[in-house]
Amino acid sequence: MIVKKVIVTGSNGLIGSEVVAYFNHLGWQVFGADNNMRRDFFGEKGDTRWNQHRLETLCRNFTHHELDIRDRSGVMNFVQQVEPDLIVHAAAQPSHDLAAKRPFDDFDVNAGGTLNLLEATRQHAPQAVFVQMSTNKVYGDRPNSISLVEKDTRWDYADPAYANGIDESFSIDQSKHSLFGVSKTAADVMVQEYGRYFGMRTCCLRGGCLTGPNHSGVELHGFLSYLIRCNVEEREYTIYGYKGKQVRDNIHAYDVARCIEMFYENPQSGAVFNLGGGRDNSISILEAFDRVSQLTGKPMRYHYVDEARVGDHICYISDLSNLQRSLPGWGITKTLDDIFDEIVTSWRQRLLESVYK
Repeated sequence: MIVKKVIVTGSNGLIGSEVVAYFNHLGWQVFGADNNMRRDFFGEKGDTRWNQHRLETLCRNFTHHELDIRDRSGVMNFVQQVEPDLIVHAAAQPSHDLAAKRPFDDFDVNAGGTLNLLEATRQHAPQAVFVQMSTNKVYGDRPNSISLVEKDTRWDYADPAYANGIDESFSIDQSKHSLFGVSKTAADVMVQEYGRYFGMRTCCLRGGCLTGPNHSGVELHGFLSYLIRCNVEEREYTIYGYKGKQVRDNIHAYDVARCIEMFYENPQSGAVFNLGGGRDNSISILEAFDRVSQLTGKPMRYHYVDEARVGDHICYISDLSNLQRSLPGWGITKTLDDIFDEIVTSWRQRLLESVYK
């Protein structure tokens, strides 16, 4: 029996760790690549070693490799040695604010690291399927040009053309992206180009709010995880602009992993998909406050800053139609209730573990 092999970059992170566990369960050999740079980016609270140790304990088919994706020769040697059937590229610098402070690190990780992996794949595993975890920030702030209506607890699209959300035909041009958005757009377009120019089997998954219980949420990245963490730990949360009515659609990391498996089974060259929770899993900050407070019994402590983050979306909901047409049988299995329950349980457990260390 031939065992399939998958490389997962950013394997300590939210999506990476979910993909590791998912393909480990399927019996694949899983090779993780991570150097815990999230701790360098976000400090001790962004440390992901706990997740690495969890995977090493629970996943018998998983091997961790300490690798910085900016290391071109290291990446080349890694791919050559593994000869993977699938590469899931989930490693990234994920913060708008941090990108402005550390632009070279941001671009070198997001754009340069992606190019290193693509070229290593082309040279040493050209038949592998390559999945890039992209972002809806490739659209910059253009979603804010859509006509909106203000409701009691959220902003929503006034234009019925966007009733199901934003699809992949939405322009990435003539908009402010933030430096993070630019580096991720460069990576996104490069993944498409390797698919179209070299005939490789690649796709970009333009994620909305990717979430789940294994997220090391911090203020600069990980909206829902961080919001819930603040409530559980009775810390103050800061709302930046838009009256706290800004909307995101949330997708559980498990449904992302399912999507990746289905793309592996039905690959294309240079595919692009918007991937989020869709309208049913959309929620505003104010609505999230109410939902988490009902679960924990704790009031949400927060203060409001009347200034939005650069490039921040007022309302973003992913139109999943193209994805569901291309990958029939895929759909959202984790509801908002499931997501909130799991994240609350996870942060409570981590809080207890920190108290009794």
